Amino acid sequence: MATVARGHPDQAADRPGINRWWVFVASIIAMAAMANLQYAWTLFTTPLTRSLHASLALVQVAFAAFVLCETWLVPFEGALADFFGSQTIIMLAGILVGLAWIGAGLAHSLGWLYFWYALGGVGVGATYGTAVGNALKWFPDRRGLCAGAIAGGYGVGTALTVAPIAAMIHASGYRSAFVTWGIIQGLVVIICGYFIRRPPQGWLPPGWKETAQAVRAHVHQGLVDMTPAQMVRQGSFWLLYFMMCLMAFTGLVVTAQLKPIAQFYHVDKVIVAFGMSALVLALTIDRVINGLTRPFWGWVSDHVGRENTMFVAFAIQAITIFLWIGLIRHPILFIVLSGFAYFSWGEIFSLFPSMVGDLYGRKFATTNYGIVYTAKGVASIFAGPVAAAASHAAGNWAGVLWAMVVCSGVDAILALVWLKPLAKHTVENSEQILQRIVHAPAPAGG
Repeated sequence: MATVARGHPDQAADRPGINRWWVFVASIIAMAAMANLQYAWTLFTTPLTRSLHASLALVQVAFAAFVLCETWLVPFEGALADFFGSQTIIMLAGILVGLAWIGAGLAHSLGWLYFWYALGGVGVGATYGTAVGNALKWFPDRRGLCAGAIAGGYGVGTALTVAPIAAMIHASGYRSAFVTWGIIQGLVVIICGYFIRRPPQGWLPPGWKETAQAVRAHVHQGLVDMTPAQMVRQGSFWLLYFMMCLMAFTGLVVTAQLKPIAQFYHVDKVIVAFGMSALVLALTIDRVINGLTRPFWGWVSDHVGRENTMFVAFAIQAITIFLWIGLIRHPILFIVLSGFAYFSWGEIFSLFPSMVGDLYGRKFATTNYGIVYTAKGVASIFAGPVAAAASHAAGNWAGVLWAMVVCSGVDAILALVWLKPLAKHTVENSEQILQRIVHAPAPAGG
């Protein structure tokens, strides 16, 4: 295990015995602890509509507000983490994560529900952006795998909690579940935040060098650290952003609307195994798969390339949703195919940050990926209230599901046909910039 050199007070080496693997583990646990805000949300939608006397579309505005604040503030939160330190930002984020669910449990109007859930989005985004950005800096030798594993903590976090949360909602109401679990998960994030540090500037794993030869042996990577302003001038950035929007939409529909979809097709209360209904078992299995898929596809992309991996994963997603449309009324197939939907969706949270690190460098990786990550916020508007309103207007979920097929299918094609050559051009352009820097004459006067 690699121990880092001393530097900034936010660096792990300033505390004896702490190295990048401690930071890695703490990051995964913190991500898992706050995952309920997104991935257990669907359990609360029906009780909230009844308690607040509101339509599903209006309740889902809270989900959209959460994701918008989770994503659109990440670049700013990344800058705060760079200034104040990762530890400070994540510990403060833990307070917001706890308050969000406590406040949601006490809210008696849609306005207060929106406020508290948006506040939770600020906390989750600060933790998410800082932790994943740290992974890109700490693990240039295992970028796809480690960024995927930390993002996977967010995906798998509700696997152990979804059943007890569902049981608590049934036994003592959704308000009690919000408050109790808000306290628990807030405390866990705060404790983990104490152990999370960033590496010293310019740090590399001992014995590993980011040479052009080593880079080309695995994936194409730019050799120049681009600022956010430089990144947004690249055509590859705008294509990445568009592709992130499309794929984020497909998974967020399943995340936000799985319970309403299960209720519409009458599979939500069918008992299938271990005394669990099809909905609860699907949610449990989905969360495990959603966590495991991120490091898996990240590891694959480290070996066969990001764009090739995107093509395969996104194509699987299109096929999965296509099959789901025809088989969704069968409880077992509902569970299996919802799991496959997460298997071929969760990888966007390892592939896209890895791609950002590959193309635009490590120095500004936290802020750069934070900008790309805002695409998830855009997608949440369509996956939450717009999808709910569209299904209500149509009287079914078929149109929304077909939109998911189209989005993932188009993304698979774009990965090979458009993104791959654009990424190659970005790398070649960064190499030319590097060559100009290397061969530039030294300034006069020493």
